Formats: sequence, C-alpha cells, structure tokens
Amino acid sequence: MAKQKTDPNYKVIAENRRARFDYAIEDDLECGIMLEGSEVKSLRVGGTNIAESYASVDDGELWLVNSYIAPYEQAKSFKHEERRRRKLLVSRKELSNLWNATQRKGMTLVPLVLYFNHKGNAKIKIGIAKGKKNHDKRETQAKRDWSRQKQRLMKDHS
Repeated sequence: MAKQKTDPNYKVIAENRRARFDYAIEDDLECGIMLEGSEVKSLRVGGTNIAESYASVDDGELWLVNSYIAPYEQAKSFKHEERRRRKLLVSRKELSNLWNATQRKGMTLVPLVLYFNHKGNAKIKIGIAKGKKNHDKRETQAKRDWSRQKQRLMKDHS
C-alpha cells in the first residue's frame, strides 16, 4: 500500500470520513466504476462527494446511489447527470457475497474512498458495515479523546 502513495498516478478524489464514525466496517472491497467521459474529466479536476451515497445490489448488479460528481464545464454536448446511479464492477463471487451480507446479515454497503489507482483508473473502495448505535459512537469518541490525552501526557513528560 505504501507503493501506491508514492506513485504519481495514485490520487484520492473523495473520502467518506464520516463512514468510520457512523458504521463499524467489517470488510472492504475495491470496485471499478463505470463513468462517462465528462465524469472522468470532472473527477480529475475535483469536486465530488460520496458522503451521502451508498451501494446496493439490484437485479444482480452493484450500483452506487446518490453520489455527486460536479458537472464538467468544458463538456458542451455530452454533459452528465450529477446524481445518477453508477454501476460498480465486481466479480460474480464478490457480488454474491455482497448480496448475502446485505440481504441475510443486514449489513450496509458504504463507499469509503474514491480514487485513481496506479494505472490511472477510477476505483472506489466499498465497506461492508454494520450501523453503530449512539452509545457505540460515544464509546468511540471517548477512546479517541483518551488516546489524544495520553499522547499529550507522554509529550509533556519527555
């Protein structure tokens, strides 16, 4: 993974930082994403949001729902819809595992990171997650605060 960060083609486009607070991520999966030309150009410029989006398995296909990709101003006649459903590309085995997780186990598919990989292809990392209750969120916050306080104490004593 360290190799990707030093690679000039690897670039994080959008990150859903709220997902790790709201959900307990049990597993993650890298998916390809089907995009139109103006969407790819818009991603390269920036201006996308995956915070309110989710993934779902419908009719044997995986879809990214409610993700926002800003319109590309230079595209004259081939403009794209900003909040359309976008198909995600996974193998059949992975798709059946995702369907089992969502339908049988009650999990949620949450997008974590949208990025360009080392080949320059747009990829999205989907997390298989279970929603946290409010007391779980408070517990996570308390652990985070304690670790910060511990770091401050260690820094002051050294």
